[in-house]
Amino acid sequence: MLRVYSIACLLLTTLLCSTAARAQVQVLTSIKPLQLIAAAVQDGVGKPEVLLPPGASPHHYALRPSDIRRVSDAQLMYWVGPELENFLPRVIAQRKQPSVAVQTLPGLKLQHFGEEHDGDEHEGHGHDADEHDHDHQPGSLDVHLWLNPVNAQVIAARMAADLSAADPSNAARYQANLAAFSERLKALDARLKTQVVAVEGKPYFVFHEAYNYFEHAYGLEHAGVFSVLGEVQPGAKHVDAMRERLQEAGPSCVFSEPPFVPRLAKTLTAGLPVNLAVLDPMGAELEANATGYETLMDNLANELTQCLGNLPSAE
Repeated sequence: MLRVYSIACLLLTTLLCSTAARAQVQVLTSIKPLQLIAAAVQDGVGKPEVLLPPGASPHHYALRPSDIRRVSDAQLMYWVGPELENFLPRVIAQRKQPSVAVQTLPGLKLQHFGEEHDGDEHEGHGHDADEHDHDHQPGSLDVHLWLNPVNAQVIAARMAADLSAADPSNAARYQANLAAFSERLKALDARLKTQVVAVEGKPYFVFHEAYNYFEHAYGLEHAGVFSVLGEVQPGAKHVDAMRERLQEAGPSCVFSEPPFVPRLAKTLTAGLPVNLAVLDPMGAELEANATGYETLMDNLANELTQCLGNLPSAE
């Protein structure tokens, strides 16, 4: 009789553990930066998943049948919005459970391409129209909104509210995680502001206009954007014009993004006092844990300040 009772208890315990595991809220984010924010909120309760694999472009991703199933099955779905993940709206519309396009959240500091950088929190940097990245038309929303800690805080607060509603038994933990994340963001913001002061005004160029939010938050501004379409080499006239910009700038940095350095980079910088480096605004290889978002931002600051800090000081 005791043996039967023990077996029954074991089965009950297994069932309860299995039920608890299933009770974890299934959170799916479109891109890694949103997963990093969600991981801070879900820390100790569950682990959010991400739709796009490392290195995949949110501008051009093609959904597989398995991706569509994941979007359909997730209890909570977070994406930036149709301006970034233009492959998602039709699939999102078919979902029966909550989905949040975070670009619509109140309280965000949003920027638009081509607007003058005059200190207004809703405006970005001004550059010549022909320098804009091919995906980023003047006047369109800059969707790289996660690169400002203020926006990360707004997104995390919405996630904590959604998770608390979906999983009331862990609401206190979600709110505690949100409070801890908020405190770490304050420390991050202060740290980055101090770190980048030494390189303010030093010239750098990018292959993708993805950093306006980060630059606006920390007093930086890129000198130009070298527009390239994938690995297609631009014409000689365009390359000469870009090299002229680099020559005018003098010692500078040119930043590309993973997973590859554009072939144009070496052609463009050959024989010039230019340092090539890499910035990853997506945090593609980062682990989704409680401090992943801070690591993403710290990495950007470290790469920028390391490259720019190695440039000779202006006379």
